[in-house]
Amino acid sequence: MILVADSGSSKTDWLLSGPDGEPKAFRSVGLNPYFHTEKEILKILQEQITDLLPYAPQIAEIYFFGAGCSSPDRHEIVSNALSVLFPQSYISVDSDLLASAYATCGHEKGFCCILGTGSNISFFDGEEIHDGQHGLGYVLGDEGAGTIIGKTLVTDFLYDKMPADIHAEFNEAYHLDKEIVIKNVYQKPAANSYLASFSRFIAKIRQTEYAQSLLKNIFQEFVDTNIKSYPQYNKFKCHFVGSIAFIFSIELKAVCEENGVHVGKIIRQPITDLLEFMVKRNG
Repeated sequence: MILVADSGSSKTDWLLSGPDGEPKAFRSVGLNPYFHTEKEILKILQEQITDLLPYAPQIAEIYFFGAGCSSPDRHEIVSNALSVLFPQSYISVDSDLLASAYATCGHEKGFCCILGTGSNISFFDGEEIHDGQHGLGYVLGDEGAGTIIGKTLVTDFLYDKMPADIHAEFNEAYHLDKEIVIKNVYQKPAANSYLASFSRFIAKIRQTEYAQSLLKNIFQEFVDTNIKSYPQYNKFKCHFVGSIAFIFSIELKAVCEENGVHVGKIIRQPITDLLEFMVKRNG
């Protein structure tokens, strides 16, 4: 049996190739080795994937792809935690970008963008990904992502830059003030997920001029900062993975078309395509 995991900042999707051919799905919170220690990851796994653990003796291979898993030392943090629970399994840890590339590009060359809680981009040459200078996280980067949408909404609300009716609706939904926001952003963990949670509001007011302008500006920033940093950006398809790209695919496609970006797949999560790719590749 093969187990694959796709871990973002908010959640981890697990999919196990079942003996009867029917995959079994599991879910836990996001496991990012930049934010979690080995012990913390192990504790989360022990508490949140209890239904998966009985299959441990049958799992021959585990392929974990996650945000923050872009360097060998970060790979080791996750791998060590997994090896405690799956001591008989071969374990591979790699970046979420590679998972998205496998799920969208397959064996073809192309760009793969992540637009979910956070954002990133890479070029896939058909075998390996080539990272750029992006993926700087929610403080320095995350252009086009849920964190930036949420941050823009919150700051517009606090600075009273929203239209009056939208300001009132946002206030009714969240009852925020400066002190609440500062406490959650600067004093509590997972500020990125906190900010990204407000991106749900933009979907509620999607048809308003305010929302359309906000989305266009944010996606344009992603195109300018990430996609256009590659000189050959208009020579290959550009695929997108993540909830923000999926939910706001109409607005995203419009911005891409205006900039000569050739859009390929847009999928919410790569886990199903990823398992299919790994099973075929290793079969």
